[in-house]
Amino acid sequence: MNSFMFSLLLGAPQGADGAPAGPASFVTSLIPFAAIIGIFYFLIIRPQNKKQKETQKMLGAIKKGDRIITIGGLHGVIQSVKDSSVIVKVDDNVKLEFNRSAISSVESVAKEEKAEKAEKIEDKTADKKAEADDSANKDGEN
Repeated sequence: MNSFMFSLLLGAPQGADGAPAGPASFVTSLIPFAAIIGIFYFLIIRPQNKKQKETQKMLGAIKKGDRIITIGGLHGVIQSVKDSSVIVKVDDNVKLEFNRSAISSVESVAKEEKAEKAEKIEDKTADKKAEADDSANKDGEN
């Protein structure tokens, strides 16, 4: 009985005959621990680090005119950007100052969207003019 308690305290694994097991038993007991560590890394740690990098990239790219949503659920437009805070226009005469870390997402980028829409409209009108010119040239040749 004493040898059993002593072996439990030392943590020495024993074979079927009561003799200490060899190094193969030690390796096989480490495999489940390695598998658990791998699962934790790929399912928990890696995705969390990726999300944290994306959030920091988003917070670093915030500029005036962006529509944002705060962690508390407030929607607004950024009026000015400081080092660690932003001033958000919530209503006509209401401006609030928030830490950058209080921003949960950027809804849309107002200036970029307007520029993209203007470019699309210009492209469409240019395409229509080109088609009209092509059809006029074909009619003139016939």
